[in-house]
Amino acid sequence: MRLTRRTSLLLLAFAVWSWIIWPTFLKNVWSDPRSFAPGPTSFLIVHVVLTGASLIFGTAIGVLGWRGYTASRRKG
Repeated sequence: MRLTRRTSLLLLAFAVWSWIIWPTFLKNVWSDPRSFAPGPTSFLIVHVVLTGASLIFGTAIGVLGWRGYTASRRKG
């Protein structure tokens, strides 16, 4: 499968967006009073898992975008 340069850049943009948004989201969830009562609540655990999965998917998509972009640069 070949990715166009435009598609590769879109995938890279998605990866960067994921790494900007999700850590900020987790920081906000962490400071929410519903996250601890007196220990970690299911509210916190669900959002930590959601954030972790999103960062893993964002990273994988970024790797695909990077590989597609570098391959398109080599072919001209």
